[in-house]
Amino acid sequence: MDTRTRLSWLIFGMTNAVLFGAGLIPVLTIKSWSDHAAVLIPAVVVASFVLAFPIAWWLVPWMRARYERRRSLM
Repeated sequence: MDTRTRLSWLIFGMTNAVLFGAGLIPVLTIKSWSDHAAVLIPAVVVASFVLAFPIAWWLVPWMRARYERRRSLM
């Protein structure tokens, strides 16, 4: 397993939590959506789980580049 994959798995949990929270807030605050919460909350769970790894995969090179720039300045 390469470094990018390992770092993506580390970031996956945090990304999943942020996506879940960002999806859950509208479901609970919009009245017409909260009436259908029994269906929408599981949909938010699945969507956040599916989207978290690709977003984490996209973030890792950006984070590593930032670390490498800072390291080269020292």
